[in-house]
Order: sequence, then structure tokens, then C-alpha cells
Amino acid sequence: MLAALGMFVFETSSAPFAELARRRDWRHARTDLYGARAASQFLGPGEDVVTISGTLVPGLAGKYSSIERIAEMADTGDAHQLADGDGRILGMFTIEGLDETHKYLTERGKARMIDFSITLKRVADA
Repeated sequence: MLAALGMFVFETSSAPFAELARRRDWRHARTDLYGARAASQFLGPGEDVVTISGTLVPGLAGKYSSIERIAEMADTGDAHQLADGDGRILGMFTIEGLDETHKYLTERGKARMIDFSITLKRVADA
């Protein structure tokens, strides 16, 4: 297992990925002071965004249906628990975006390869 988003497991047979990138922010309020640096107050955690990118090559690695399953999960608007391959829980995330690039099309327009990128945003844990 590479990672799991809710009940969807990223693995070689479903949707292998090559990269998991994460960007975390923390919020600070700033007040300008005359003749000095701005005063700062820590407000707490900010955005936590995870991007998962990979390539499906049906017949070798991954399935066409995996992309549709992720899109169906996104359609619900629900948050899903994200865990990495070591079982570490990263939090509850909503699916904010799904990019697909279909390559090397057959005569009937079916892709032999699909590059994908999924953007997840963390929400408050319930």
C-alpha cells in the first residue's frame, strides 16, 4: 500500500503514484508599528494541501476505474481520512481537484496511459 484515502487504497493494482507533495501553512496576524517591525500574533494552523501525482498504465499498473472511483468520492463532497504507506494518519481531507491527461490513444480513443494529479485539502477533524 502506498497510501489510503478513505476506503480507496493507492497501490500498484489500483492507482500507483510517483509523488506525494504536501504544503502546510500557519497563520499569523500582523500589526504595523511605527518605527519598528510589525507585531505578530500566532492564530493557529492554516491550509494543509496534499497533491498526489502518478501514471496509470492499464494492463501493467493501475485501472481506468480507479480514476472514476476517485471522481465519485469527490462528487459526495465528504472528507476522507488520509493515511500514508506506513499507516500514519495525516488527517481528514476533501478532494478538491482531479487532473487527468490521457496519452497514446488507441484507434477507438482509449488511453494507453493516463497521468493524474489529485489535490486534497485538510478539513477540521471531526
